[in-house]
Amino acid sequence: MKKNLRLSVIGLSLAVLVSGCHSGQKKSESMPTMTVDVAVPLVDSVVLHKTYPGYLAANQAVNLVARVDGYLTSHPFEAGSFVKKGTVLFTIDDKTYRDAVAKAEAALADAKSTYEYASSQYAAMKEALESDAVSQMEVLQAKNSMEAAAANIKSVEASLRTARTTLGYCTVTAPCDGHVTCGAFDLGTFLAGAGSPVTLGTIYDDAVMSAVFSIEDSRYFDLVKNFKDSVGGVDYDKMPIDFAEELPHKYTGDLSYLAPSIDTSTGTMIVKARIENPYSELKPGMYATVSLPYAFEPHAILIKDASIGTDQLGKYIYTVNDSNKVIYTPIEVGETINDTLRIVTKGISPDTKYVTKALLKVRDGQTVNPRMTE
Repeated sequence: MKKNLRLSVIGLSLAVLVSGCHSGQKKSESMPTMTVDVAVPLVDSVVLHKTYPGYLAANQAVNLVARVDGYLTSHPFEAGSFVKKGTVLFTIDDKTYRDAVAKAEAALADAKSTYEYASSQYAAMKEALESDAVSQMEVLQAKNSMEAAAANIKSVEASLRTARTTLGYCTVTAPCDGHVTCGAFDLGTFLAGAGSPVTLGTIYDDAVMSAVFSIEDSRYFDLVKNFKDSVGGVDYDKMPIDFAEELPHKYTGDLSYLAPSIDTSTGTMIVKARIENPYSELKPGMYATVSLPYAFEPHAILIKDASIGTDQLGKYIYTVNDSNKVIYTPIEVGETINDTLRIVTKGISPDTKYVTKALLKVRDGQTVNPRMTE
């Protein structure tokens, strides 16, 4: 009896198992083929770029210095503010130098008076000589006195100009438009600038900036060739400039300087790109990335950058063949175009269909239902 019961239980279990297998098989066979979005590459003409790290430099960076001895009496500006050319930035106690100017002016007046007297004496001597009232020697002495007085005027005038120039050093003004740094000294500080100029601050003319970077000598030959052949599409007037953090505005640079020599120790040369700074967002010393155009590709193969995956072997995409099978396809890529497209330099042809979405859901060898998209 027990043996019959055991055989009945085993038979029931086998029946359930076989039924479950058939049910799973039917369920698997009834699953629909996955629909995936695919596209063909875009073939277009593009300018190829190579990026170089660099930094920004102001059009002018002028040190503001004290060239006289005296106490700092004022710096009537806000640190970091924009000032116009000629704005008073620092003043130094000028009493000693005003006195020197007054003394030089008095000496000039005395010298002119002396000259007038010597000139009239010489004229009188010449008249007296005609009537033999004086000797020729006395006339010559009067002439020498007049000429000495005239030379003394020139000497005193030079001293007056020096005194006035020195007095002018007591007022430090902005030599150009720009942003000025905070003062290096507090009010009341004695500045010994006569012996060696003392730097009070710096003004930066940053309305126009320069992106300074270095290129290898081989890239220089590309520049020469492009300029010589006037390669279409290679525009050195609007080179893209990027920064570590995205700024509110986009910037481009105009190739403005090539160093006259190549550094033999590095094999590179200094290049500068001129950048307009109308919003004052760019600051000297900022790190920048310059995209230097070097070639024109009339038939570049472009795919959506989001469709590219990366693994230990490098870059890859999933393509779909004529049998609607998914194929794992390694590729080699170039730069990004318009932030969304990527140049493919090797691995696919212009008529290759590639998967644009659901990259994590498809696998190599899977049969799919491709749906063409633009």
